[in-house]
Amino acid sequence: MNIAETKSEGLVREFAITITAADIETETQAKLAEIAKTANMPGFRPGKVPMAVVKTRFGTQVQGDAIKAALDEGARKAVEDNGLNLASQPSVDIKSYEDGKDLEAIFTCEIMPEIKIPDLSKLSIEKPILPVDEAQVDEALTTIAGENRPSVEVAKPRAAKKGDIVIIDFVGKIDGEPFEGGAAEGHSLELGSNSFIPGFEDGLIGVKAGESRDVEVSFPEDYQAPHLAGKAAVFETKVTAMRELGDAKIDEDLATRLGFETIDALKEAVREQLGAQHATALRQAVKKNVLDGLADGEAFDVPPSLFMQEYESVARAMNPAASEHNHDHDHDHDHDHDHDHDHPAADEGMDDNAKAEAKSVAERRVRLGLLLTEIGRDSKIEVTEADTQRAVIEEARRYPGQEQMVMEYFQKNQQALQQLAGPIFEDKVIDYILELAKVTEVTTDTDTLYKAPEEVAPAKKTAKKAAKKPAAKKPADKKKAAAKKAPAKKVAKKTS
Repeated sequence: MNIAETKSEGLVREFAITITAADIETETQAKLAEIAKTANMPGFRPGKVPMAVVKTRFGTQVQGDAIKAALDEGARKAVEDNGLNLASQPSVDIKSYEDGKDLEAIFTCEIMPEIKIPDLSKLSIEKPILPVDEAQVDEALTTIAGENRPSVEVAKPRAAKKGDIVIIDFVGKIDGEPFEGGAAEGHSLELGSNSFIPGFEDGLIGVKAGESRDVEVSFPEDYQAPHLAGKAAVFETKVTAMRELGDAKIDEDLATRLGFETIDALKEAVREQLGAQHATALRQAVKKNVLDGLADGEAFDVPPSLFMQEYESVARAMNPAASEHNHDHDHDHDHDHDHDHDHPAADEGMDDNAKAEAKSVAERRVRLGLLLTEIGRDSKIEVTEADTQRAVIEEARRYPGQEQMVMEYFQKNQQALQQLAGPIFEDKVIDYILELAKVTEVTTDTDTLYKAPEEVAPAKKTAKKAAKKPAAKKPADKKKAAAKKAPAKKVAKKTS
């Protein structure tokens, strides 16, 4: 076997591998001889099958195995003898081979760049802080009260309008005949909620309590019940009562309706939820500041294949024209990926400025990912089994009612577990950097903290396969209230 470097450009290395016909023949014959010792074929005693018969039966397969083994060995030697630190899965392409002649192949690989870890003690990092004050709590409560207004009987008879709640009895008919599932009594329907088929709610605008009305609609062509899809129907409807939303009040009644004993308990739940939301957003903000600080350091080349993987991901996220072709997988730096998909290029239709932006984002992400990895390796940061298990539990909590399904998914899917390890490792490295850097706390505000991110970032999809359609979230206990923006906009009812 002969191995010679033929290309060294940037981070790309290429080697010519020559495997002589004699080497292939020797390895093939040796393997055939091993097979012949135990071969069991009709008409022959075990181990007594003539070599010619063994060769006829197994020769092609054995020769292929011998060639593969030789190529694997050649690739291994090229890496080890040259001290290469591979950045991605290498490739071996056979350029020429005929039976009885030498085999010529090309081994191509990408190596990791030399990464100089900056002096982390000289990094100056701003750490934003945002205490929860009464103004934030009051704003959240105002929103919660608005979203949870009680309904009251309409005081004076009037025509129904959008936003009203009508109590109806109805019977749906197609060609004059009632159909299964098309009737109900005492059904509560908010006009404008779009919870019925298109046209039904609009057909009740203007009706008064006690009145009856035939509402003519057509089921959508893609309706989930095939026997109803696309068909015209008439709903014979009677409005038995009509209600409207009352005033939004922050009082004990609101707390009770949401499952809390007192308004103070509701306020405390909102305060805690706001604090949790702020903590998450503040963590992302300080992490961004760390990455920005690292990005200002010494630049280095990035492996082309890692860049192209990330560029495709970024471009697809930025490109509206590619959204319908989006595919369900992540792009991590530690796995191979076949990009031979039957869809347009991720950047198809993007202008030059957009492509340049996507390239810049992709290069930054890869460079920072490699730098964080190097910092973690140098400081001997590891992800423990306990770390991974905690992440699995947190992931399962995202799918109320399906926790066991998610847990089992991770138990059976080692690759999914490995994907969880990436963010854990990154967080540990960020914490390590913050311990060494010069950190200055800076008070921020909700508008600044929750502003739209500068980069387009595809959502993580770790447990999507385990829970494609998560159940609706169950109400939280009294100590957990949903608060959004200062994103706090809603509070969940307490469960007993």
